[in-house]
Amino acid sequence: MGEISNGISKKEMKIPEIKFTKLFINGSFLDSYSGKTFETIDPRNGEVIAKISEGNKEDVDLAVKAARQAFDHGKWPRMSGYERGRIMMKFADLIEQHKEELAALDSIDAGKLFAAGVHGDIPHSLNLLRYYAGAADKIHGETLKLAGEYQGYTLKEPIGVVGHIIPWNFPTTMFFLKVSPALAAGCTMIVKPAEQTPLSALFYAHLAKEAGIPDGVLNVVNGFGHTAGAAISSHMDVDAVSFTGSTEVGRLIMEAAAKSNLKSVSLELGGKSPLIIFDDADLDMAVSLASLAIFYNKGEICVAGSRVFVQEKIYDAFVKKAAENAKNWVVGDPFDPRVQQGPQVDKQQFEKVLSYIEHGKREGATLLTGGKPCCGKGYYIEPTIFTDVKEEMMIAKDEIFGPVMSLMKFKTIEEAIEKANATKYGLAAGIVTKDLNIANKVSRSVRAGSIWINCYFAFDADAPFGGYKLSGFGRDLGLNALDKYLQVKSVVTPLYNSPWL
Repeated sequence: MGEISNGISKKEMKIPEIKFTKLFINGSFLDSYSGKTFETIDPRNGEVIAKISEGNKEDVDLAVKAARQAFDHGKWPRMSGYERGRIMMKFADLIEQHKEELAALDSIDAGKLFAAGVHGDIPHSLNLLRYYAGAADKIHGETLKLAGEYQGYTLKEPIGVVGHIIPWNFPTTMFFLKVSPALAAGCTMIVKPAEQTPLSALFYAHLAKEAGIPDGVLNVVNGFGHTAGAAISSHMDVDAVSFTGSTEVGRLIMEAAAKSNLKSVSLELGGKSPLIIFDDADLDMAVSLASLAIFYNKGEICVAGSRVFVQEKIYDAFVKKAAENAKNWVVGDPFDPRVQQGPQVDKQQFEKVLSYIEHGKREGATLLTGGKPCCGKGYYIEPTIFTDVKEEMMIAKDEIFGPVMSLMKFKTIEEAIEKANATKYGLAAGIVTKDLNIANKVSRSVRAGSIWINCYFAFDADAPFGGYKLSGFGRDLGLNALDKYLQVKSVVTPLYNSPWL
């Protein structure tokens, strides 16, 4: 198992200066109303990175007031789509100029691979911002041929003030997944980044102002879910909430929205995604995809392929190769370019993953490889594979959000479909086969929002993303994402002079 490389100098690791630690409200960085701060921790070593201003209800009130003023009386919703798009393009250009610094912030805050940030997360986020910048001047309604002597048309108008509550596993990607379409639609917003990973969101707020996004349009309130997040969800002047996170918290957000002003809610929640490998699959490719699907980003990804179903003819060969691959998977400091897996985001998540590994052993699953902390100081866990997993075991049912693969065997296509659907979640699924008939049948039968055939994590700005069942509702990505941030208004006029006039 790869250890932390001791041969990386601080200069090579590009440890960034922490420039922004306060709340960003109405175009300015402010201390919180209470003066409270909280610590953000480096998961590589458990050390404090910085003290961050802790937003609470009073701070949310101030941010909502700024967003409300910017929406009701400000320029942003009243600009042409072209003008909004031009500013968003400038925003993207500024981010690109700082991409290494921003990737480093996510590495020290979330334990994410620096190389993946520079070459993956940030370029993907820039694509999102530019994609929706291009869509901003293409939002339009329809003309309607109505019954009787009337004609009509629809208008698509920004929904208003939006609250974005984002998770810690992809701080940059999730920020722009939410913010980009909302900006394009003409909304104003409050972003609450996860308390574990606030650093990059604050930097993005600074760059948004530099790009020319008016004050009050984009506000960032750091804080905790039960305080700042709850205040956003229940606020009477917030018109919509978009949340990515756990199913349990999603329920609380829906309750708060229902009890306040029945605000619009969209939820992208948990997953326990199946990866189904048929016996005609290329074995090396199947093992590589299965490893990527669960060990990428240390398993901290909602669509992780944590349930791997392998057809019985190739099961034994797959198990052998998967074990070899996991043992060669390099765990260590995320700034080391040789490393494939960094630390879990924090101590709580580290302990949660280890507790699930213990559950798996107690319930009778066979620990094939991994299962232990590694790399000395920090929140590192070995890539872990269980065999002899039964569907009723916790490791097969619960979202672990860590590098833990549950391997199971199947005989027929029908059995694979049944097992894949035997979950309360429905976010994503993978299929590995050379047979187009199998691929078509299974992709039509599995109840999940994204199906990847002979690939995994194949996200694209143009492909809608969201879940079935307890994985939530509403869609991010694609032009569908704009619908969350728009209202449709019908306007009807008589064709001739109205008889009522």
